[in-house]
Amino acid sequence: MKTYFFILFLFLNAVNAQQNSNEMSFNEYLGMVKKFHPLVKIADLEISQAQANLLMARGAFDPKLEADFSNKEFKDKKYYSLFNGGFKIPTWYGIEVKGGFETTEGYYLNPQNTTPSEGLTYAGISVPVLQGFLINQRMADLRKAKININLSAAERNLQAIQVLHHASMAYFNWKKNYDEFKLYDTYLQNAEIRLKGIKTLIKEGDKAAIDSIEAGITVKNRMLNKEDALLKLTKARLELSNFLWTNNSIPIELEEQMFPEIELFKNIQEYLKTNELNLVNFSAENHPKINSINYKINMLEVDRKLKANMLLPKIDLGYNYLSVPNQFQEFRFQDYKFGVNFAFPLFLRKERGSLKLTKQKIEAEQFAVSFEKEQLNNKIESQKAEIVSLKKQEDIISELVQDNSTLLNSEERLFEMGEGSLFLINTRENNLVLAQLSKILIENRFYISNADLFKTIANPN
Repeated sequence: MKTYFFILFLFLNAVNAQQNSNEMSFNEYLGMVKKFHPLVKIADLEISQAQANLLMARGAFDPKLEADFSNKEFKDKKYYSLFNGGFKIPTWYGIEVKGGFETTEGYYLNPQNTTPSEGLTYAGISVPVLQGFLINQRMADLRKAKININLSAAERNLQAIQVLHHASMAYFNWKKNYDEFKLYDTYLQNAEIRLKGIKTLIKEGDKAAIDSIEAGITVKNRMLNKEDALLKLTKARLELSNFLWTNNSIPIELEEQMFPEIELFKNIQEYLKTNELNLVNFSAENHPKINSINYKINMLEVDRKLKANMLLPKIDLGYNYLSVPNQFQEFRFQDYKFGVNFAFPLFLRKERGSLKLTKQKIEAEQFAVSFEKEQLNNKIESQKAEIVSLKKQEDIISELVQDNSTLLNSEERLFEMGEGSLFLINTRENNLVLAQLSKILIENRFYISNADLFKTIANPN
């Protein structure tokens, strides 16, 4: 006897394992979408592109080697030969450090270009005194590129959430259609068993022949319902397959024997982190959409500072110490080249207009932040209220299903004793089917409400 129970235990476990192996849990499904879906990978590329832009912006501060050579000869005369080679090192505050070597020769050389026979070395510095000192284009580009890394991360989260939300909708639609199909399949089997029993009773003379027609009509209706549910289930399964990919970006088609998570109603809030416990520390300040707008404001602030700096006069000072190569260590202060470059637009209309436009963009984004915060908070409260209500509705509809099931069972017992009618059984069964369909619909709305809240919270991790 003990051996028999042990074998039975192993058999039941094997059946259970087989059933569970065909169940695709919602959490497992979302994990696959997060890891392998192409649109999520595209969202990840946004961060990589931002990092590439940062690298480009840093390139504006790379040291540069430069060389310029010009030579002219005509009718056996060397008119001139000019060579100037050196390096430049851009620094943060618009200052450039440079050095180099130049040599010239020829009959028709411009006197100002004349150098000693050994050539001339120089080392100097270029400094923007007003415009371009505290901020300039390359400094602004680098600052914006650094901010853009954070902006891309926030936008990546928003894009990933969008994909996960669409994927969730596909899963819930699959589960809804699967549950409806199984429901119609069960009641088709019941109707077929009932028809078979009716035919047996008719042969024995216990029931009128008309009862077989009514039972047959029920079977045909259930067959029609099941076929329509199968079509919807097939389309839902194919829609779900759009979100299933392998690591090598190969699409996967969901197999027919796979079925959705049975206990999803109990686990959905844990999976999506939409229960009250997970929402306690939620703050709109850290929302990716709010962060995205704030990063855009920060980038506009960099533009505003740059354009405000453009209102200042442009004064560039340049100093180069000059020496022949073999005497470079013997510093002579009087050997130098000095220059001043000055420019200032009289009306500054372009600069003032550009600055005003940037300020207005900042103001518009600040209004957007206030609006989005209020909208997010109200939306979350609305969705939380909807979830609470749908939980209550699910409790009520579950009781209705139980009550209708009790009435149907009672009517079937009466029918077996010869006191009931097939019409009443069909009526009770139809009411039970409608109640179960309503239950499936309410559960589906509950899943969708949690997914909408998940999308609003925008935390894909």
